[in-house]
Amino acid sequence: MAIYSVITGIGSYLPEKIVRNEDFLNNEFYDDNGELIPTPNEQIIEKFKEITTIESRRYATDEQKTSDLAFYAAEKAIESAGIDKEMLDYIIVAHNFAETAPDNKQTNILPILAAKVKQKLGIKNPAAVAYDLLFGCPGWVQAVIQADYYIKSGDAKKILVVGADILSRVSDPHDRDSMIYADGAAAVVLQAIESDVPVGILGHVTRSDSYEYSEMLRMGLSYKKEEADKKNLYLKMNGRRLYMYALENVPKAIKSGLDKLNLHITDVHKVLLHQANGKMDDAIISRLFRLYGIKEVPEDVMPMTIAWLGNSSVATVPTLVDLLFRNDLDGNTAKKDDLLIMASVGAGMSINSIVYKMP
Repeated sequence: MAIYSVITGIGSYLPEKIVRNEDFLNNEFYDDNGELIPTPNEQIIEKFKEITTIESRRYATDEQKTSDLAFYAAEKAIESAGIDKEMLDYIIVAHNFAETAPDNKQTNILPILAAKVKQKLGIKNPAAVAYDLLFGCPGWVQAVIQADYYIKSGDAKKILVVGADILSRVSDPHDRDSMIYADGAAAVVLQAIESDVPVGILGHVTRSDSYEYSEMLRMGLSYKKEEADKKNLYLKMNGRRLYMYALENVPKAIKSGLDKLNLHITDVHKVLLHQANGKMDDAIISRLFRLYGIKEVPEDVMPMTIAWLGNSSVATVPTLVDLLFRNDLDGNTAKKDDLLIMASVGAGMSINSIVYKMP
Protein backbone atom coordinates (compact mmCIF):
# COMPACT_ATOMS: atom_id res chain seq x y z
CA MET A 1 0.00 0.00 0.00
CA ALA A 2 1.20 3.50 -0.85
CA ILE A 3 -0.06 6.98 0.05
CA TYR A 4 -1.52 9.12 -2.74
CA SER A 5 -2.99 12.63 -2.85
CA VAL A 6 -6.59 12.52 -4.04
CA ILE A 7 -9.05 15.35 -4.63
CA THR A 8 -12.06 14.66 -2.41
CA GLY A 9 -13.66 18.11 -2.38
CA ILE A 10 -14.23 20.77 -5.04
CA GLY A 11 -15.69 24.25 -5.20
CA SER A 12 -15.56 27.42 -7.25
CA TYR A 13 -17.00 30.91 -7.13
CA LEU A 14 -17.88 32.75 -10.33
CA PRO A 15 -18.71 36.40 -9.61
CA GLU A 16 -22.21 37.35 -10.71
CA LYS A 17 -21.18 40.55 -12.53
CA ILE A 18 -20.85 39.71 -16.23
CA VAL A 19 -18.80 42.15 -18.33
CA ARG A 20 -19.20 41.69 -22.08
CA ASN A 21 -16.89 42.90 -24.82
CA GLU A 22 -19.31 45.65 -25.82
CA ASP A 23 -18.92 47.13 -22.35
CA PHE A 24 -15.48 48.35 -23.46
CA LEU A 25 -16.82 50.38 -26.40
CA ASN A 26 -16.42 53.68 -24.52
CA ASN A 27 -12.91 53.02 -23.22
CA GLU A 28 -10.02 55.18 -24.37
CA PHE A 29 -7.24 52.81 -25.44
CA TYR A 30 -3.62 53.99 -25.67
CA ASP A 31 -0.47 52.26 -26.89
CA ASP A 32 2.64 51.74 -24.77
CA ASN A 33 4.00 55.07 -26.01
CA GLY A 34 1.04 56.91 -24.53
CA GLU A 35 -0.54 57.63 -27.91
CA LEU A 36 -4.30 57.33 -28.33
CA ILE A 37 -5.05 54.39 -30.64
CA PRO A 38 -6.98 55.80 -33.63
CA THR A 39 -8.63 52.47 -34.54
CA PRO A 40 -12.37 52.49 -33.69
CA ASN A 41 -13.15 50.51 -30.57
CA GLU A 42 -15.51 48.27 -32.52
CA GLN A 43 -12.55 47.07 -34.58
CA ILE A 44 -10.26 46.80 -31.52
CA ILE A 45 -12.80 44.63 -29.73
CA GLU A 46 -13.50 42.46 -32.77
CA LYS A 47 -9.77 41.85 -33.27
CA PHE A 48 -9.40 41.11 -29.55
CA LYS A 49 -12.13 38.46 -29.73
CA GLU A 50 -10.55 36.93 -32.83
CA ILE A 51 -7.18 36.62 -31.08
CA THR A 52 -8.29 35.52 -27.61
CA THR A 53 -11.79 34.00 -28.22
CA ILE A 54 -13.00 35.98 -25.16
CA GLU A 55 -16.57 37.28 -25.35
CA SER A 56 -17.22 38.01 -21.67
CA ARG A 57 -15.66 37.79 -18.24
CA ARG A 58 -16.69 37.98 -14.57
CA TYR A 59 -15.88 40.85 -12.20
CA ALA A 60 -16.20 40.98 -8.43
CA THR A 61 -18.67 43.55 -7.12
CA ASP A 62 -17.41 46.59 -5.20
CA GLU A 63 -18.46 44.97 -1.94
CA GLN A 64 -16.34 41.87 -2.52
CA LYS A 65 -12.70 41.36 -1.60
CA THR A 66 -10.35 38.65 -2.84
CA SER A 67 -10.62 36.83 0.48
CA ASP A 68 -14.41 36.75 0.07
CA LEU A 69 -14.14 34.98 -3.28
CA ALA A 70 -11.58 32.57 -1.83
CA PHE A 71 -13.82 31.88 1.17
CA TYR A 72 -16.87 31.12 -0.99
CA ALA A 73 -14.90 28.57 -3.02
CA ALA A 74 -13.20 27.07 0.04
CA GLU A 75 -16.48 26.60 1.88
CA LYS A 76 -17.92 24.70 -1.09
CA ALA A 77 -14.84 22.46 -1.32
CA ILE A 78 -14.95 21.57 2.38
CA GLU A 79 -18.66 20.82 2.17
CA SER A 80 -18.08 18.73 -0.95
CA ALA A 81 -15.37 16.71 0.84
CA GLY A 82 -17.65 16.08 3.80
CA ILE A 83 -14.85 16.63 6.30
CA ASP A 84 -14.50 18.39 9.62
CA LYS A 85 -12.80 21.68 8.70
CA GLU A 86 -10.90 21.60 12.02
CA MET A 87 -9.04 18.51 10.75
CA LEU A 88 -7.33 20.39 7.91
CA ASP A 89 -3.54 20.29 8.22
CA TYR A 90 -2.84 23.11 5.76
CA ILE A 91 -4.74 25.94 4.11
CA ILE A 92 -2.79 27.17 1.09
CA VAL A 93 -4.09 30.16 -0.88
CA ALA A 94 -2.49 30.98 -4.23
CA HIS A 95 -2.95 34.50 -5.58
CA ASN A 96 -1.00 37.34 -7.16
CA PHE A 97 -2.41 40.60 -5.81
CA ALA A 98 -3.64 39.75 -2.31
CA GLU A 99 -6.56 41.80 -0.96
CA THR A 100 -7.52 44.47 -3.50
CA ALA A 101 -10.14 47.20 -3.17
CA PRO A 102 -11.84 49.35 -5.86
CA ASP A 103 -10.69 52.61 -4.25
CA ASN A 104 -7.13 51.61 -3.34
CA LYS A 105 -4.62 50.23 -5.84
CA GLN A 106 -2.07 49.45 -3.14
CA THR A 107 -1.69 45.72 -2.58
CA ASN A 108 -2.76 44.73 0.92
CA ILE A 109 -0.75 41.69 1.99
CA LEU A 110 -1.36 41.84 5.76
CA PRO A 111 -2.82 39.71 7.07
CA ILE A 112 -2.17 37.11 4.39
CA LEU A 113 -5.15 35.80 2.44
CA ALA A 114 -4.87 32.30 3.89
CA ALA A 115 -5.21 33.74 7.40
CA LYS A 116 -8.30 35.67 6.32
CA VAL A 117 -9.81 32.60 4.68
CA LYS A 118 -9.13 30.50 7.78
CA GLN A 119 -10.81 33.16 9.94
CA LYS A 120 -13.83 33.44 7.60
CA LEU A 121 -14.19 29.64 7.67
CA GLY A 122 -14.24 29.77 11.47
CA ILE A 123 -11.36 27.29 11.85
CA LYS A 124 -9.92 27.53 15.37
CA ASN A 125 -7.35 24.72 15.24
CA PRO A 126 -3.84 26.32 15.42
CA ALA A 127 -2.39 23.17 13.82
CA ALA A 128 -4.20 24.07 10.58
CA VAL A 129 -1.29 25.99 9.07
CA ALA A 130 -2.37 28.81 6.75
CA TYR A 131 -0.07 30.45 4.24
CA ASP A 132 -0.07 32.16 0.84
CA LEU A 133 1.76 31.15 -2.32
CA LEU A 134 2.88 33.61 -5.01
CA PHE A 135 3.88 31.97 -8.28
CA GLY A 136 2.10 33.90 -11.03
CA CYS A 137 -0.77 32.24 -12.85
CA PRO A 138 0.66 28.74 -12.13
CA GLY A 139 0.29 29.44 -8.39
CA TRP A 140 -2.63 27.11 -7.70
CA VAL A 141 -1.04 24.20 -9.57
CA GLN A 142 2.19 24.79 -7.63
CA ALA A 143 0.26 24.89 -4.35
CA VAL A 144 -1.25 21.49 -5.20
CA ILE A 145 2.28 20.20 -5.91
CA GLN A 146 3.41 21.44 -2.50
CA ALA A 147 0.38 19.82 -0.89
CA ASP A 148 1.27 16.54 -2.59
CA TYR A 149 4.74 16.69 -1.06
CA TYR A 150 3.26 17.24 2.41
CA ILE A 151 0.92 14.27 1.98
CA LYS A 152 3.53 11.94 0.48
CA SER A 153 5.93 12.77 3.32
CA GLY A 154 3.33 11.83 5.93
CA ASP A 155 3.20 15.40 7.27
CA ALA A 156 -0.45 15.94 6.33
CA LYS A 157 -3.66 14.05 5.62
CA LYS A 158 -6.07 16.83 4.58
CA ILE A 159 -5.15 20.03 2.76
CA LEU A 160 -7.28 22.85 1.39
CA VAL A 161 -5.81 24.51 -1.71
CA VAL A 162 -7.43 27.71 -2.99
CA GLY A 163 -6.74 29.92 -6.00
CA ALA A 164 -8.23 33.43 -6.06
CA ASP A 165 -7.56 36.71 -7.83
CA ILE A 166 -9.33 39.96 -8.69
CA LEU A 167 -7.48 41.10 -11.80
CA SER A 168 -10.09 43.70 -12.77
CA ARG A 169 -8.70 46.01 -10.08
CA VAL A 170 -5.09 45.84 -11.24
CA SER A 171 -5.69 46.13 -14.99
CA ASP A 172 -5.26 49.43 -16.83
CA PRO A 173 -8.58 50.42 -18.48
CA HIS A 174 -6.57 52.28 -21.13
CA ASP A 175 -4.65 49.14 -22.13
CA ARG A 176 -6.29 46.77 -24.63
CA ASP A 177 -4.97 43.82 -22.63
CA SER A 178 -7.31 44.80 -19.79
CA MET A 179 -10.08 42.99 -21.67
CA ILE A 180 -8.31 39.67 -21.03
CA TYR A 181 -8.45 39.79 -17.26
CA ALA A 182 -11.19 38.50 -14.98
CA ASP A 183 -11.95 37.64 -11.37
CA GLY A 184 -12.74 34.34 -9.68
CA ALA A 185 -11.82 31.68 -7.15
CA ALA A 186 -11.79 27.90 -6.89
CA ALA A 187 -10.59 25.32 -4.38
CA VAL A 188 -10.01 21.63 -3.73
CA VAL A 189 -9.50 19.47 -0.70
CA LEU A 190 -6.66 16.97 -1.11
CA GLN A 191 -6.62 13.92 1.15
CA ALA A 192 -4.13 11.14 1.81
CA ILE A 193 -5.49 7.86 0.44
CA GLU A 194 -3.89 4.43 0.83
CA SER A 195 -4.06 2.39 -2.36
CA ASP A 196 -2.52 -0.71 -3.92
CA VAL A 197 -2.64 0.95 -7.34
CA PRO A 198 -1.55 4.47 -8.33
CA VAL A 199 -4.38 6.99 -7.98
CA GLY A 200 -4.78 10.75 -7.65
CA ILE A 201 -1.58 12.71 -8.24
CA LEU A 202 0.84 10.45 -10.10
CA GLY A 203 3.56 13.00 -10.76
CA HIS A 204 4.38 16.59 -11.65
CA VAL A 205 7.00 18.91 -13.16
CA THR A 206 7.85 22.59 -12.73
CA ARG A 207 10.27 24.88 -14.52
CA SER A 208 11.14 28.58 -14.20
CA ASP A 209 12.76 30.43 -17.12
CA SER A 210 13.48 33.61 -15.19
CA TYR A 211 16.89 34.49 -16.65
CA GLU A 212 15.51 35.57 -20.01
CA TYR A 213 11.76 35.95 -19.47
CA SER A 214 11.16 37.38 -15.98
CA GLU A 215 9.86 40.74 -17.26
CA MET A 216 7.20 39.54 -19.70
CA LEU A 217 4.55 40.15 -17.04
CA ARG A 218 5.20 43.09 -14.75
CA MET A 219 3.61 46.06 -13.04
CA GLY A 220 3.72 49.43 -14.82
CA LEU A 221 2.06 52.84 -15.11
CA SER A 222 -1.15 53.46 -17.03
CA TYR A 223 -0.76 54.06 -20.77
CA LYS A 224 -2.80 57.27 -20.42
CA LYS A 225 -0.52 60.09 -19.24
CA GLU A 226 -3.05 61.73 -16.91
CA GLU A 227 -3.53 58.41 -15.14
CA ALA A 228 0.19 57.57 -15.20
CA ASP A 229 0.87 60.79 -13.29
CA LYS A 230 -1.04 59.29 -10.36
CA LYS A 231 1.71 56.65 -10.09
CA ASN A 232 -0.67 53.71 -9.70
CA LEU A 233 0.78 50.46 -11.01
CA TYR A 234 -1.14 48.12 -13.31
CA LEU A 235 -0.61 44.66 -14.75
CA LYS A 236 1.35 44.87 -18.02
CA MET A 237 2.14 42.11 -20.47
CA ASN A 238 4.44 41.54 -23.43
CA GLY A 239 1.82 39.47 -25.21
CA ARG A 240 3.76 38.54 -28.34
CA ARG A 241 6.85 37.24 -26.52
CA LEU A 242 4.70 35.48 -23.93
CA TYR A 243 2.80 33.72 -26.71
CA MET A 244 6.01 32.49 -28.29
CA TYR A 245 7.48 31.40 -24.94
CA ALA A 246 4.37 29.44 -24.01
CA LEU A 247 4.07 27.80 -27.41
CA GLU A 248 7.70 26.70 -27.31
CA ASN A 249 7.91 25.52 -23.70
CA VAL A 250 4.52 24.46 -22.32
CA PRO A 251 4.18 21.42 -24.62
CA LYS A 252 7.70 20.28 -23.73
CA ALA A 253 7.02 20.66 -20.01
CA ILE A 254 3.82 18.63 -20.20
CA LYS A 255 5.56 15.93 -22.24
CA SER A 256 8.42 15.74 -19.75
CA GLY A 257 5.89 15.09 -16.99
CA LEU A 258 4.32 12.27 -18.99
CA ASP A 259 7.75 10.87 -19.89
CA LYS A 260 8.67 10.62 -16.20
CA LEU A 261 5.70 8.30 -15.75
CA ASN A 262 6.23 6.40 -19.02
CA LEU A 263 2.90 7.70 -20.29
CA HIS A 264 1.85 8.80 -23.79
CA ILE A 265 -0.39 11.69 -24.72
CA THR A 266 -2.94 9.17 -26.03
CA ASP A 267 -3.27 7.88 -22.45
CA VAL A 268 -4.62 11.28 -21.39
CA HIS A 269 -8.37 11.89 -21.23
CA LYS A 270 -8.40 15.66 -20.56
CA VAL A 271 -5.88 18.50 -20.54
CA LEU A 272 -6.96 21.23 -18.13
CA LEU A 273 -4.78 24.11 -19.31
CA HIS A 274 -4.59 27.61 -17.84
CA GLN A 275 -7.12 29.78 -19.64
CA ALA A 276 -4.85 32.59 -20.79
CA ASN A 277 -5.78 33.04 -24.45
CA GLY A 278 -8.02 30.77 -26.50
CA LYS A 279 -5.92 30.82 -29.65
CA MET A 280 -2.71 30.36 -27.68
CA ASP A 281 -4.12 27.36 -25.83
CA ASP A 282 -5.24 25.84 -29.14
CA ALA A 283 -1.72 26.31 -30.49
CA ILE A 284 -0.19 24.76 -27.34
CA ILE A 285 -2.33 21.63 -27.48
CA SER A 286 -1.66 21.24 -31.19
CA ARG A 287 2.10 21.55 -30.61
CA LEU A 288 1.88 19.05 -27.72
CA PHE A 289 0.28 16.38 -29.90
CA ARG A 290 2.79 17.08 -32.70
CA LEU A 291 5.60 16.24 -30.28
CA TYR A 292 4.15 12.72 -30.46
CA GLY A 293 3.78 12.81 -34.24
CA ILE A 294 0.00 13.28 -34.03
CA LYS A 295 -1.46 15.93 -36.34
CA GLU A 296 -5.13 15.70 -35.35
CA VAL A 297 -6.01 16.76 -31.80
CA PRO A 298 -9.07 15.04 -30.30
CA GLU A 299 -11.88 17.58 -30.31
CA ASP A 300 -12.86 17.23 -26.66
CA VAL A 301 -9.45 16.72 -25.03
CA MET A 302 -9.07 20.36 -23.86
CA PRO A 303 -12.21 21.88 -22.29
CA MET A 304 -12.30 25.69 -22.40
CA THR A 305 -13.90 28.38 -20.27
CA ILE A 306 -12.04 31.48 -21.40
CA ALA A 307 -14.70 32.56 -23.93
CA TRP A 308 -17.19 33.26 -21.14
CA LEU A 309 -15.00 33.56 -18.02
CA GLY A 310 -11.88 35.32 -19.29
CA ASN A 311 -8.50 34.87 -17.62
CA SER A 312 -8.82 34.76 -13.83
CA SER A 313 -5.18 33.79 -13.30
CA VAL A 314 -4.70 31.21 -10.51
CA ALA A 315 -8.44 30.46 -10.50
CA THR A 316 -8.66 29.15 -14.08
CA VAL A 317 -7.32 25.61 -13.60
CA PRO A 318 -9.17 24.82 -10.34
CA THR A 319 -12.36 26.25 -11.89
CA LEU A 320 -11.93 23.78 -14.75
CA VAL A 321 -11.43 21.00 -12.18
CA ASP A 322 -14.59 21.98 -10.31
CA LEU A 323 -16.75 22.23 -13.44
CA LEU A 324 -15.37 18.98 -14.89
CA PHE A 325 -15.82 16.99 -11.70
CA ARG A 326 -19.38 18.31 -11.41
CA ASN A 327 -20.14 17.35 -15.03
CA ASP A 328 -20.90 21.02 -15.68
CA LEU A 329 -18.37 21.71 -18.44
CA ASP A 330 -20.18 21.57 -21.78
CA GLY A 331 -20.74 17.82 -21.66
CA ASN A 332 -17.16 16.99 -20.62
CA THR A 333 -16.85 14.26 -18.00
CA ALA A 334 -14.14 12.46 -16.06
CA LYS A 335 -14.68 8.90 -14.89
CA LYS A 336 -12.73 6.38 -12.83
CA ASP A 337 -9.17 5.71 -14.08
CA ASP A 338 -9.24 8.63 -16.54
CA LEU A 339 -5.92 10.49 -16.71
CA LEU A 340 -6.01 14.29 -16.46
CA ILE A 341 -3.31 16.88 -16.94
CA MET A 342 -3.50 20.16 -15.00
CA ALA A 343 -1.02 22.66 -16.38
CA SER A 344 -0.32 26.36 -16.21
CA VAL A 345 2.09 29.05 -17.38
CA GLY A 346 2.62 32.58 -16.13
CA ALA A 347 4.65 35.37 -14.61
CA GLY A 348 8.19 34.52 -13.81
CA MET A 349 8.08 32.90 -16.36
CA SER A 350 7.14 29.52 -14.93
CA ILE A 351 5.36 26.41 -16.15
CA ASN A 352 4.03 23.45 -14.19
CA SER A 353 2.05 20.31 -14.92
CA ILE A 354 0.37 17.59 -12.85
CA VAL A 355 -0.71 14.14 -14.02
CA TYR A 356 -3.81 13.01 -12.12
CA LYS A 357 -5.65 9.68 -12.20
CA MET A 358 -9.32 9.73 -11.32
CA PRO A 359 -10.12 7.49 -8.32
